[in-house]
Amino acid sequence: MYLAHRIRLDPNNVQATYLARAAGTARFAYNWALAEWKRQYEACKLDPALPKPNEAALRRQLNAIKREMFPWMLEVTKNAPPMAIKQLGCGFKNFFEGRAGYPTFRRKGRDDRFTLTNDQFKVKDKRIHIPKLGWLRMCESLRLTGHIVSASIERVADRWYASIVVDTEISSQVHSTTLPPLRLRSILAVGCKRPPL
Repeated sequence: MYLAHRIRLDPNNVQATYLARAAGTARFAYNWALAEWKRQYEACKLDPALPKPNEAALRRQLNAIKREMFPWMLEVTKNAPPMAIKQLGCGFKNFFEGRAGYPTFRRKGRDDRFTLTNDQFKVKDKRIHIPKLGWLRMCESLRLTGHIVSASIERVADRWYASIVVDTEISSQVHSTTLPPLRLRSILAVGCKRPPL
């Protein structure tokens, strides 16, 4: 079962600037891909021989042009742009399956986040290692054990948080976790069709 532990980060000014840059790069990649998706879809409607847009093709397309057109993207972790485009692909999948509305452009101040895959970061005690940044302090250590899947770094108001997703066995977590009972019940209820009593 996948569980996420959200931990407040404690960056210094240089680290906070890097996190803001990485979030801005992810937002730019998402917005670029959404605009390109719309453009390619309109072209596909006019000429059905053209391929329909998809997130894998958009990731390859951005990868091919980013060194020339967007060299500043190379200053942050390489995971920020492709993971944002993958999230756009999931957004369109949910839209086409009727589970969500049409994807919209992300805005600064509201959508300040980026995602890292498990091979792009490390967690040790009360620290997380992010590529091209180094070790960053966390306000507490990760309380879940198991295989770490990903981490989403997000700014809420003026604070930065890391949501670390772990693939874990729930039975071992119920007995060994230090979470308060009410909060644990809320986490365990994720995915249930009705709220717990």
